[in-house]
Order: sequence, then C-alpha cells, then structure tokens
Amino acid sequence: MRRWIHHVLALFALAAAGGGMAPQAALAASSAWGQHEFARVRFVAATGAVGDLAELRLGLQFRLEKGWKTYWRSPGDAGLPAQVDWTGSENLARADILWPVPERHTLLGIETLGYEDEVLLPVIARPERPGEPMKLRAAIDYLVCEKICVPARAELKLDLPAGPPTPSPFVDLIDRWRAKVPGDGQAVGLSIERAALVREAEGAVLAIKVAARERLTAPDLYIEGPAGLRFDKVESRLEPDGLGGILTARVLADRGKPEDLLTAGVTLTLIDAGRAMEAQRAVVPGTSGDIATSGDVGALAGILLIALIGGLILNLMPCVLPVLSLKLLAVVGHGGGQRGEVRLGFLASAAGIVASFLLLSLGVLALRAGGMAVGWGIQFQQPGFIAAMAVIVTLFACNLFGWFEIGGPRWAFAAAEKSGASHGLAGHFLTGALATLLATPCSAPFLGTAVGFALSRGALEIVAVFLALGLGLALPYLLVAAFPGLATMMPKPGRWMLHLRRVLGLALAATAAWLVLVLATQRGLVAAGVLALMLVALALGFAFAARLPQALRRMAPAAVAGFALATVALAVLAPASMRGGDVAAKDRHWQKFDEAEIAALVARGKVVFVDVTADWCITCQANKAFVLNRGEVAKRLGGDDVVPMRADWTRPDATIARYLAKFGRYGIPFNVVYGPAAPQGIALPELLTQESVLAAVDQAGAASARPIATRR
Repeated sequence: MRRWIHHVLALFALAAAGGGMAPQAALAASSAWGQHEFARVRFVAATGAVGDLAELRLGLQFRLEKGWKTYWRSPGDAGLPAQVDWTGSENLARADILWPVPERHTLLGIETLGYEDEVLLPVIARPERPGEPMKLRAAIDYLVCEKICVPARAELKLDLPAGPPTPSPFVDLIDRWRAKVPGDGQAVGLSIERAALVREAEGAVLAIKVAARERLTAPDLYIEGPAGLRFDKVESRLEPDGLGGILTARVLADRGKPEDLLTAGVTLTLIDAGRAMEAQRAVVPGTSGDIATSGDVGALAGILLIALIGGLILNLMPCVLPVLSLKLLAVVGHGGGQRGEVRLGFLASAAGIVASFLLLSLGVLALRAGGMAVGWGIQFQQPGFIAAMAVIVTLFACNLFGWFEIGGPRWAFAAAEKSGASHGLAGHFLTGALATLLATPCSAPFLGTAVGFALSRGALEIVAVFLALGLGLALPYLLVAAFPGLATMMPKPGRWMLHLRRVLGLALAATAAWLVLVLATQRGLVAAGVLALMLVALALGFAFAARLPQALRRMAPAAVAGFALATVALAVLAPASMRGGDVAAKDRHWQKFDEAEIAALVARGKVVFVDVTADWCITCQANKAFVLNRGEVAKRLGGDDVVPMRADWTRPDATIARYLAKFGRYGIPFNVVYGPAAPQGIALPELLTQESVLAAVDQAGAASARPIATRR
C-alpha cells in the first residue's frame, strides 16, 4: 500500500510539473500581441525550440473586431495584402507565407478577396544553421476594412531556443489553417485542364476548363495574372453531369494588355464546396469553342426558340410600323390573284428578310474581328447608314406615289414572267430587306435575350440566332405563302388602291423625315439640312421625270444611283454643327449617365434609375412617351429620393457599350434601377409599364431608411 501511494504522489508531482511548464512552453512559442484599435496580430510556433529541423512551422495569427476584414495575397479590385519585413532576424535564411482559401466579398460591383474575424497565415521558416537558436524580428503592415479602411502596423519578436522540438500548444491551430491552404487538387479530386484567352467584341475573356472526381456544385475561381490586369467575377457553365465545366472571366486591363497573359501565364485557385486547389497554367490563344460545354447544345436550342418568338413579336414593334404599309400593299395587291403568284411573292419577301439577317450576322462577325463593339441596332449610330436608309425609304415612297416602278435585274424579271408574278420577285425581296433594316432599331421582348446570348458566344451561335430572328420576322410571310387564300380573299385591285398607295407613301415619307431628325442629333443641322434638300430634290426629280424626253429617261437609273451616292456622301461629309446634344440635357431632372457615381449615390440611400436610350430607338421613345414622362412614374423619378440618369447611345460610345455588356445586353432600350436594397441593379423588360417601373423603384429603395454600411 505504501509503495502504491508513492506512485500516486509521483504522478501528481509529474502532472504538477507539466502543468507548470505549459505556460512557459506557450510563452516561448508565441510573440506578444501587436495591438490595434480594430485588430491584433502575433506570431505562434508549432514547436517550443528549433531542434535540428530544416523547416520550422510558424503562423501569423490575426484576430479582427467583428465585421472587420483583412486581405488575401491578391485582394481583387481594392485592398492590400499583409506585408512582412524580416529585417533584424537572426539565423533566418528564408520565410515563406502560405495563404489559406479566402472568401469573396462583393459590394456595388467591387470584388475583393479576404478574411473576416480571424485568420492564421502559415509560415515556413528555414534556419541558416539548423540546431542553433532563431530570433525572429518582423514588421508587419496590413490593412483592415469595415465601413472604412485603416492601415495598421505591428512589430513582433519571437525567440526560439536550441533544444528538442517539443510540440507547442499552437500546433493544432497551425495545422488546422495549413489544411485550408490549397494543394495540387489530387487529394480532393479537382483539376484545371486548360486556360485559353478568347477574343470577343467587348474585350478578352479568360476561359478555364476544369474537371472534378465528384460533382461540382458552385465552383469559383481566383485568378492572378501579370501586373496591370484584373479579372471580373467568374461565370461558370457546367457539364450536364457536373463533373466538368468552363469558368470564364472578362479580362480588365488597367495598364497592361490581355495578350500579356500568353507570355506570363496565370495562377489559378479553384474552390468548390469545401474543396480547393491551386495551379499555375500557361495561357494559349483560344476560340469560341473554349467557352462552350456540351450542355450548351440544349441551351442553344432554347435560345433559338426564344429568337424565333422575338423575331415574330418584332412585327408588332413601333420600328416596323412604317414598313407595315408595304406589307399591307403586298396583301391587297394579290387580291383575286393566282395562288401560285401569291406564294412566290411572299416567299420572296421572306427570303429578303432571312438574307438580310444573314448579312447582319456576317457584319457583326466582321466588326468583332476588327475589335469593335457590336450591338443590336448600332448601325443607326452611323451617319452614312442613316443617310442611305433615308434615300431608300424615299425611293419606296416615290414608288408608292406612282412616280416610278421599282425595277430589278433581268434574271429577276425573267423568273417573274415564267411564274406569272406581275409584281416581280425583286420588288418583294427588297420589301423584306427593308423590313429587316427598319426593324433593327427596336428591341422586342425575347429579342434582347437572344441577341445577348449570341453576341457573347462564337460565330456559329451568332449566325444561328440571327437566322432564327429572321425566320421569326418572316413567319407572317411564310404563313401567307403556306395558305395563299389569306391574300387572294382580299378585294381585287382597283382604283381604290391608288388612294391607298398615296396614304401609305406618306407613312414612308414620315419615316424619311424621322431619319433626317436622327441625323440632326448625330451630325447637326447642317448635315440634316443637306440630307433633307437632297431627298426633296430626289423626290421632285421622280415627280417630273415623266415630262423628260425619252432619251433622258433611259439615263434615269444611272442618274438616280449617282444622285443617291452623292446624297449619302454630302450628308456624311457636311461639317458637324449645332448637334442636338445629350438627351439628358433635354429634360431638366435627368442627369447625364455616370456609372462611377451610382455606387456613391446608393451609399447615401438614393435610388438611381438608369435609362439607356437613343434618338433612333423607336421603342425608347415609346417608353418615354407612354411611361417615363407620364403620371406617377414621372412624379417618382422627379422626387428627391430618386436620381434619374440617362445614357445617350445615339452616337457610338464605348463606355455605354461596356455597361450594357455587363448585363449581357447588346441592344436598347435598357433600363435598370439601383438602390440600397438592390446595389447590383434590377434590370427591367424592354417594353416598360408603369407597374414594372414603380415596383422596381420601391424594391430597390426598400432599405433606404436604414444607414448603409459601405464596406471596401
């Protein structure tokens, strides 16, 4: 019994001695805290002495006040990472800081990467002379942010004596954070297979192909490239089985250029559902195929259906109403006619529409290849196109007035004679082409979605979507071609058609006048005046052409072609003067669009209503006339709590084009509402209603009564 008691007393003594040494070991394995008002930082070590280890495991431990954060090695759009100066250290050959996976923080479009509350950065320290004492002296500069950002500095000291490398109380803490540092991906079943730089009209896109052993859920990617380049937030498209996908991010060049990636490469950190990996990859030139997955085939089928519906609805939009006269005349002109003649005529019009959309898609591809921004209806930003369209519309109006007949090449007349088509297939084809050209300033429901999808993809998708839009616009013609009885049931042509032609000719003349007004906004009154005078002269020439000698009338086609070219050239080359100015200036309570100011206004609790418009956009004018400038909507937009901004896209503007592209939009009208409860913005449909606008304003301003904590 006495010997057993002695053993128990010895164990208690040993425990007491161990307990007495624990605080000493802890003290030896950590530095004092470097104190700051909003954070504190210290060094901890995994061992209490250096032993004969070639590498010592340390940790730089931050504890932050609630709601404050510090930054990762690549902070993103703002912030600074912690910097450590080891000057004054002894027996330290090298110290490498490892970075656990950070969190992504998004506020008002600003993307940052960092840590909240607490983080430990593992440090691998290599002594110059293993086995000898190591003295660490470190000056640490770091940044902490909440509503404001505050720089902080700490000077830390940690001495590790010679002796056995006994584990310290901090070994588990260091190991826990070391496990959060991304590896090569093998252990967690992640891999990064390819990095490609894809050129698009709106800029360059970095496309990363990834794969996983287990299904991906919500992958994200942190990209580090050469100095002067930043990367927008990553978008992901996964394969149907979830075992792979494409992650894309737009390249934002501050000082460098995207092509720098082809020589410098990138460091990529892939995370998904608690898994993470890091790898360095070379970047190769890519194509549109690098941003497509097998799942995109189903998506493309859905988009083609949307494009077909959008093209069909385009028939009802205000832009197409001037061409309605030609459609109506085509129908009544077939009254009492032969079914075969009707079918050929309407098929020719449908062919004109589809062929024009095909040409539009090829034009878009050519502009993209030249590095220019593209969008739906942007040809109306070009004075030359406006003038050419005004000449064409004037020619059609003169034709309806009966001053001349639109002719075509001999092969077209031969085909018409063989088919018995008295009106000529060429005229029907041109009617379809004109319908397409005048439809492009309009953005119908579904059309914006389809065009946005196409312009963010490759050549195949662009051509396919534009052809689907053309088929949608041509569906009414194809319907009549399939059921010719719809047209032949109309009354037979007679004298009443002469009066109808004149009325419809006036509609086209009004369209020409509208185009002159659009040119006045773009180039000024001088250019618009020149165009108006030339169009009047062209019309008068046709009106009095019948009085000219037969010899002169034979020269009419060449004279008309030369006069038309001269009209376009003079309108374009006329000096710019007295332009209409920015559309925001026409309404006193509208401010000029300034994307950088939106975040500051929202931070002050304001609601910001952005209207992207243009003088050539008929749908935009309809939205203003029937919704924005009337009733309760106009009252709310003029209130003190709402700041209305108007972006004028009448003339080319790369800033507005980039802004639209952020929302996946490439056409107008486009309206978005920002506010304390919607800092990222609420996009509205193309056709506005009072209810949709007021609901978005109320939703965005729901938090305006609360103070907004702006975090950076």
